[in-house]
Amino acid sequence: MAVNKDMLAYRAMAESDIPAILAIEQEAFSSPWTEEAFVNELKNNMFARYVVMEYGGELIGYGGMWIIMDEAHVTNIAIRSDVRGIGLGNRLLGQLQRTAVFYGAARMTLEVRVSNEHAQRLYRKHGFQPSGVRPRYYSDNDEDALIMWAELDADRLRTGGERT
Repeated sequence: MAVNKDMLAYRAMAESDIPAILAIEQEAFSSPWTEEAFVNELKNNMFARYVVMEYGGELIGYGGMWIIMDEAHVTNIAIRSDVRGIGLGNRLLGQLQRTAVFYGAARMTLEVRVSNEHAQRLYRKHGFQPSGVRPRYYSDNDEDALIMWAELDADRLRTGGERT
């Protein structure tokens, strides 16, 4: 699918988005979240903020985070498999960072599989730096997680400046 990046739209996730999100979860992750997990995040977690990326009215990506005080913790970020590899993850992560700043976050953190070099490159592009390891973090294979942190440049993010 060809995507005109100028035509991407972002909005807050709604409960009606969950079926499309579950399909992306199945494609993207070896231990996907359940419908109940997303419903709980949307209805019961006052710290949760989830964003969807749409193109031509179709949901093609999403990301979520918890914002606690001035820190944002990315819980998940994924792009539909038929549109991966064309920079949409870069755009979506930038939107998550702008959303985090809007809600008062000054820093952002996440965990990523130590074997996922592709994701680590994307995160470094957005200012994330390694800060530690969580041993055997991933329950599907006991893989370690690399903990990464980024300071959020509020001025650049508020003006929509993209990292390239």
